[in-house]
Amino acid sequence: MPVAQPIYNALIDEIKSLPENYTVEIFNFIGYLKAKADQQSGCPICAKLRDPITGEPLYNAETIAAIEEGDAILRGEIPAKRYNSLEEMLVDLDADD
Repeated sequence: MPVAQPIYNALIDEIKSLPENYTVEIFNFIGYLKAKADQQSGCPICAKLRDPITGEPLYNAETIAAIEEGDAILRGEIPAKRYNSLEEMLVDLDADD
């Protein structure tokens, strides 16, 4: 998947630019996602298919909606949920299941 590599590099650079306490929480969250993926036999946010011409990921409707919601949160159109700890966030995520 060479097309996605620049995206991953940009994401890693962005994570490295955050304050150290954020970085630890992000890596903990990534571990949480991996554990959930193992339970569900697949990455919950990975594209299963790629466009045969461009190699761009093809996401299902639920993932596209989540990406659009994230973009709206970043633009300030939707208020972001706030948590006092990673544990509080994980409890909220588990409650959504």
